[in-house]
Amino acid sequence: MTERHAFQNNDPRLSNIAEKVMAQERLSFEDGVVLYGSADVLAVGWLANHVRERMHGDLTYFNVNRHINPTNVCVAACRLCAFGKKKGTEGSYTMALEEAWETAASGYSEAVTEFHIVGGLHPDLPFEYFLDLVTGLKERFPKVHIKAFTMVEVAFLAKRAKLSIRETLEKMKEAGVDSMPGGGAEIFADRVRHIICDHKIDGGEWLETAKLAHQMGFRSNATMLYGHIENDEDRVDHLLKLRAVQDETGGFQTFIPLAFHPDNTPLDHLPRTTGLTDLRQVAVSRLLLDNFAHIKAYWQMMTPKIAQIALRFGADDLDGTVIEEKIYHDAGATTPQGMRREELTRLIRAAGREPVERDTLYRSVTRTEDSFMVAV
Repeated sequence: MTERHAFQNNDPRLSNIAEKVMAQERLSFEDGVVLYGSADVLAVGWLANHVRERMHGDLTYFNVNRHINPTNVCVAACRLCAFGKKKGTEGSYTMALEEAWETAASGYSEAVTEFHIVGGLHPDLPFEYFLDLVTGLKERFPKVHIKAFTMVEVAFLAKRAKLSIRETLEKMKEAGVDSMPGGGAEIFADRVRHIICDHKIDGGEWLETAKLAHQMGFRSNATMLYGHIENDEDRVDHLLKLRAVQDETGGFQTFIPLAFHPDNTPLDHLPRTTGLTDLRQVAVSRLLLDNFAHIKAYWQMMTPKIAQIALRFGADDLDGTVIEEKIYHDAGATTPQGMRREELTRLIRAAGREPVERDTLYRSVTRTEDSFMVAV
């Protein structure tokens, strides 16, 4: 790590927060509101970087992964989404199982360590389709970790299959699901959720589903969608609710702040987030989520250049190679759909950090050109 200057700030309200951060004391709701409202974003970033380096030094994590979106057909009509389509409409698709397995294989050239599977809430596909999808992937790629199905998808599949959430999770585990992504959390505040994603489970149900999954041995990620109609208090509320569940279960692996991309959505009149907003969000997340080991700068969302800077604003993870990403690109993202491992390591080193290839559970990976070994 490079030599650090002492903390400086132009906002007196940050002084008390800085004392807490240095003493490793937990920040309050009021502290979170101050961090979002402070004009001195560099001071906020300095504090977040201090915590990041205290936890991880210069290490920055990434993985070699493959996104699989088996269907974009969705019964929900979320105003934040450009990915979901109604059944039978132009642009809608549903992969046959063989097609999904071939899609996985097409991104396997770099020996991916993770398949990341999320999709729409399809009105007709039976639960067995998704179980067979996972089973088939495990048979074909036994070493690859399968991270599949958000809390929203679990609740939807449980309802369609007339199963309890626990029974649904049990069947997922039997099929070969290893962990769960963090999508669908959006913003927990009911006032906002009713406007942007009224067709999904509410924030309390999302948190309860995550809690149960953790208790059953699943690890998961957590997300927050910001930059639409929420306010600073909504953001702090969201983060502290995640922190409370993490206190109870310890099951969240990483937090991923996701900027809202308005293009091609019913909210396309809203402006995109600025780079400054993205960096502040990463920093505040690192400071409030003191019990989360990792904060991700999702390069697909914030662009590789901003993600590099985020490695100095509290982030310690750049996500992965991805290969192909549909959800953000349908909403107008102009970043590449995939990035090779060599380019990720170059970006990390150019930011003055040390790249560490990880698997989904943050175990280090050593590899040859077409195989890998996970440290256990």
